[in-house]
Amino acid sequence: MANTFTQLYVHLVFSPKNRDALIKKSWKENLEKYITGIVQNNGHKILAVNCMPDHIHIFIGYNVNQLIPHLVEHIKTSSTAWVNEEKLSKFKFEWQRGYGAFSHSRSQLDSVVKYIHNQEQHHQKKSFKEEYFEILKKNDIKYQDEYLFEFFDNGGVWE
Repeated sequence: MANTFTQLYVHLVFSPKNRDALIKKSWKENLEKYITGIVQNNGHKILAVNCMPDHIHIFIGYNVNQLIPHLVEHIKTSSTAWVNEEKLSKFKFEWQRGYGAFSHSRSQLDSVVKYIHNQEQHHQKKSFKEEYFEILKKNDIKYQDEYLFEFFDNGGVWE
């Protein structure tokens, strides 16, 4: 009997909603750990996760038994509830609607992991908006501006 074998890598990107509820450096590591648990408990392998004040990158070895929209929804709803229950934000925290999901080959693993881990240095030169447009362009994704994230000026600066 033949088995099914898959090897898929997915880079997820999404952003918090509300300017005043951006991710704070004081709790970003705990949020990353919480999201890592969600990803792993859903049968995926976490390869890299890194929060910036105005967005998050999550890179996973993807388990095809769960649809990407369901995984993202679970990450967003669970982490939103956790941030609010822990009172980590002085304002109601939630994620913006939508997300980016980009596939990568095995040969790109190291470079994508390094890219995600070096977000602070990367955003000293480039805003999240510039970064996101670059990712869309590299992946030849057609988009309409009105369906993109609400980008924040200076959103990538830690308080």
